[in-house]
Amino acid sequence: MIELCSVHDLNEGESLGFNITDKPVFAVRKDGDIFVYHNECPHLSVELEFQENDFLDLDGALIQCSTHGALFEIETGHCLSGPCQGDYLKPAEFTVRDEVLYLVPEKEIST
Repeated sequence: MIELCSVHDLNEGESLGFNITDKPVFAVRKDGDIFVYHNECPHLSVELEFQENDFLDLDGALIQCSTHGALFEIETGHCLSGPCQGDYLKPAEFTVRDEVLYLVPEKEIST
């Protein structure tokens, strides 16, 4: 497992990006829940944020791709509008232990 941050570093309605592996990820906290996705738009395979840790639209209600404005549901990663409409962001496996958010690398996930 790879330590990402303390859960207290991820505030409600905010996002944080992590470039600690060859596949960057980001986390969002919404309604007290944490969601972690691979930082890659399904349309062009580009990273989503324009500025560091800036993954959300102006209202903080949706994940937004800075390249072409696609909008994704935070809870599901489902693309609601944009050129990749109907596609999904790829969720990243994670766990929380002792109030620390950890990424579970894909090779550690048992099948």
